[in-house]
Amino acid sequence: MEENFTRQKVDTLGITVYAEENSKPTAALLNDEPFAQQKNNRRLHFKAKDIALVNNPKQSDLAIVIAPEENKTANELAEKLLNNQNLRLRIVTGYDNVFEKVSEIARELEKALELGLEITDFMQIYRRGITMEKVAHQLTIFTNGIAKINLDRPAVIGDGITLLQKEEAAALADFFDSRKDGYKLKKFVPASGAATRMFKFLHDFINDYDPAKETINGYTNRIKDNALPVFLLGLERFPFYKEIAAEANKHINCPDMDNENLREDARFYSFVKTMMSEEHFDYANKPKGILPFHQYDDFSATPVYEHLREAAAYAASNGETYVHFTISENHLNGFLDAINDARSRVEEETGIKIHFNFTYQHKETDTLAVGLDNKPFREEKTKLLFRPGGHGALIENLNRLDADVVFIKNIDNVRHTKMDTIATYKKALGGILIKLQEKIFKYLEDIENGSINEAELDEIIKFAEQELMLDISPDFDKFTLENKYLYVQEQLNRPIRVCGMVKNEGEPGGGPFWVKGKRGKLSLQIVESSQIDLENKIQSHIFGQSTHFNPVDLVCGLKDFKGNKFDLSGYVDPNTGFIVQKNRMGKEVKSYELPGLWNGAMAGWITVFVEVPLKTFNPVKTVNDLLKPAHQKPV
Repeated sequence: MEENFTRQKVDTLGITVYAEENSKPTAALLNDEPFAQQKNNRRLHFKAKDIALVNNPKQSDLAIVIAPEENKTANELAEKLLNNQNLRLRIVTGYDNVFEKVSEIARELEKALELGLEITDFMQIYRRGITMEKVAHQLTIFTNGIAKINLDRPAVIGDGITLLQKEEAAALADFFDSRKDGYKLKKFVPASGAATRMFKFLHDFINDYDPAKETINGYTNRIKDNALPVFLLGLERFPFYKEIAAEANKHINCPDMDNENLREDARFYSFVKTMMSEEHFDYANKPKGILPFHQYDDFSATPVYEHLREAAAYAASNGETYVHFTISENHLNGFLDAINDARSRVEEETGIKIHFNFTYQHKETDTLAVGLDNKPFREEKTKLLFRPGGHGALIENLNRLDADVVFIKNIDNVRHTKMDTIATYKKALGGILIKLQEKIFKYLEDIENGSINEAELDEIIKFAEQELMLDISPDFDKFTLENKYLYVQEQLNRPIRVCGMVKNEGEPGGGPFWVKGKRGKLSLQIVESSQIDLENKIQSHIFGQSTHFNPVDLVCGLKDFKGNKFDLSGYVDPNTGFIVQKNRMGKEVKSYELPGLWNGAMAGWITVFVEVPLKTFNPVKTVNDLLKPAHQKPV
């Protein structure tokens, strides 16, 4: 039920705590806390009541009902407060220590008020699980802007990128196969995006074309774009052609059926309209992952099918594989249908048992939107606007996975053929990761056990510089022996990613660079063009010298040498996000997107770049990409 809130500005904010027992001592303790003292002509004043003793709750500025979810009396009380239009929080965790939980809430409320926010704002933010520290950071970013990345030079073969010969890749793949059963492997597939941009030119066609006033040829000449002719010319080669055509042919409207050209235009128009309309196929509003991409002899395959097939080919250990999709909640049923259609087929083809699960983008990763004045943007006068934090928010989904080695690949990067090549190079990246981890783990264990001498430390430093591409402090030799050990541990005990890179052939997107940090420290990073000051001639020149492109082809090690999961949130560079401008109901708003998943969200990881063949990168950005050889059945 939607809650009816009203803003309140008062000098004393009355907060009533409803708990299961011991209320009065709790109130006394709360009123003795620093957050209850008068500040800026404002103070918090706490009262407390035992839930069982309350029949008609009195009005307060904020009510906190704290009891287990199954406490029926507490739920009824919360409902009464809502009906009385009393602002209230229903808390179902932390009820075993009411003082501690309410203190945490009060401290967050105090921070919200200091930011100039209202109680209703605080409640919206708190219910999303977003901390006031994050809100304050985002507001500062809007005010100060985001500093551009400082490129030092592009990563190239021999200077940041390792070239794998075919024989080396095969040997590394064999090595991976020899080790994989000792690891829990998982494939992580970001798949939440709808296919809107994939069909944009067809959406424009439906909106702008009037069959009563012009021919399709006239339309394409008018807009001066050949995407539609390419689509129509290859129509029968699309895997969805037969199914859509069967329905579209029922709806052809052509007053002059004797005119062959008009008849063909009517057929094409009906096909596109049937494919795009909500009452029929509605392709543009469905996620890419569940659309037909490839035609096999007896069925059409979705990207979901191809990812399951890939997972069985390179991400399986002990006869089973685990695949994790991040999706939009409203697309769950579609994904379940697509996976259930594909799983049994892939299991039968490969003999590999497939496990899968989904997560959604967590609400606590949403970010606050502001107006052009950098003040929080409000809808309906009181309601703050939050927007999804971009794919960088998925670092939290990745952080919650239980896996030793994770393969990351985008949902639309699949192909019809060359599975052996794809699997070989994916396993080769995994082989590199495991080899590096085995060395790192051995060094860290020896350091912890005190079995490394100073001469052996030099060997580790050489390894870190030459194989891990780490920029070691020029003052390392001046460190005390104890500080040398601590420094090496800090450098090596981090999550690691091995990233496939393909030769740059003009694709839009990020690439591999040596980046200079604030203190001059160099690191390998994947950088997007929007992160660079392209008006700076030096930076623009460096960007233009890039030889490789990021296809999102990563293999990640998420655990340390003791088998504990890294907290990936500790390796994010929060200063590498994006400010984007959007139109909301006719008003311009600014939104902060979190550092990209493979950009700033992994900035603190150990990063190794390896060239992989271009044939392993076959994204489908527009529907016409499905006409490329990689997505067509070989003749």
